[in-house]
Amino acid sequence: MQQCPLPNPIRDFYGGKHVYQICARPGCGGGPTRPRCTDWRKLFLDDTKVKNFITCFKEKKFLAFFFKRLKVNNLENRYKNLFPYLSPCGRERNYIRCEDRPIVFSHILRREPPDVDLLVCNNCGDEYTVPLEPENIVMLPQSGRIYHPAPTRVGGVGLIKSSVAIEISPRFEFGEEGEYVPPVYFNWRGVRHKLTNRVLQLMSEEERGELGS
Repeated sequence: MQQCPLPNPIRDFYGGKHVYQICARPGCGGGPTRPRCTDWRKLFLDDTKVKNFITCFKEKKFLAFFFKRLKVNNLENRYKNLFPYLSPCGRERNYIRCEDRPIVFSHILRREPPDVDLLVCNNCGDEYTVPLEPENIVMLPQSGRIYHPAPTRVGGVGLIKSSVAIEISPRFEFGEEGEYVPPVYFNWRGVRHKLTNRVLQLMSEEERGELGS
């Protein structure tokens, strides 16, 4: 039997389960009035008091093991509202909460054509990636946050890390309605992609609130 690589559980009022949090520093997200930061989305044990690079999980194989099993928490139990996601490990359940989306695309791996460029998930390196879909990227103009399709088991939407968002934001083109609605084109590798904005359909009303929808 393969030994589970996840750490020992937190023994607290959550019944001795593993409890994790994916968090960012206050003020992250960018936009006209909110400064961006480059330390987006690290994984911590939920009761970690000081959350920084030293106290987060960094081992790529562990992160890939954890996030590849991540899914929406559909269990009808007392943890569902507190922890909307979980990552099973054998008989154990690892409960997760986050400040936006649990899948964060932390890097772009550019590959030589005809290979497709890849997005790295949650600092996992090449241990966990998804194909980059330039036509399906969406930017929310007021917050400056950029989203991309993610595995359906986690809701189908992932957040692009702020440092990557800063790098690619000049590649967007806005339409006649201006910069208060999502961009209509994204330029990548010499190709002008017409944006579908289909990711918006998978986002919550709260997330789409700035669009007036």
